[in-house]
Amino acid sequence: MTYSHLTTAELTTIANFFTQGTKAYKVAQMLKRSVETIYRVYRYLKTGATIVDYQQQYVSNKKRCGRKLAQLPQDEVVYINEMVAQGWTPDTIIGRGDRSISCNRRTLYRMFKRGQFGFDAKDLPMHGNRHPNGYVEHRGKAGQLDRSIYERYEDFPNYTKEFGHLEGDTV
Repeated sequence: MTYSHLTTAELTTIANFFTQGTKAYKVAQMLKRSVETIYRVYRYLKTGATIVDYQQQYVSNKKRCGRKLAQLPQDEVVYINEMVAQGWTPDTIIGRGDRSISCNRRTLYRMFKRGQFGFDAKDLPMHGNRHPNGYVEHRGKAGQLDRSIYERYEDFPNYTKEFGHLEGDTV
């Protein structure tokens, strides 16, 4: 289920209703929000804090959300930098398997794009692009391999009367 966060305008409205003494469930109905969301703001305001404090705490809490950046041991960072200096790509570094790296290929590409640990995507042979300019995908585009099945009557007028006209299907 998706949800949207309270906007500054909604927080201001909630604070105004709180100072007027309006019940939280009525505010929730007017703003079309969950009652618990409004109660949470009301409980915060009852401590003597302001909406500005609530917003600042919300922003500071939001900074801690999400996945943390992957951390590599220093010996792996040194090894990866040496291999990149020799012209290796993350695909080659991870896929070679002569040394275990504690992340996968896509994570390593993300580290290069972020510039994390001194990596730089511009140092890669294709400058961090998985496909060079002008790359066209050819997989799954076989096109028309043979004649249509409906053209057989034009080529073989006695198709249904003669023996030996078998259909074949390739997989």
